[in-house]
Amino acid sequence: MAAQIEREFSGVVAWYGQATGAWWAMVRVRRDVRLVEAVNPRELRDAITHARGWPWPR
Repeated sequence: MAAQIEREFSGVVAWYGQATGAWWAMVRVRRDVRLVEAVNPRELRDAITHARGWPWPR
């Protein structure tokens, strides 16, 4: 699933955290990079799309 998300969003690195039980992605926001967290892949897609205003951390 993480590889599929990376294909959907160019430049994004995504993974599932075994220790945290959460989905994560590193997302470029303008000239910076932001770490976003989500409870499932669908929410991670939303977090990536709205990374600038996504709550961080939860």
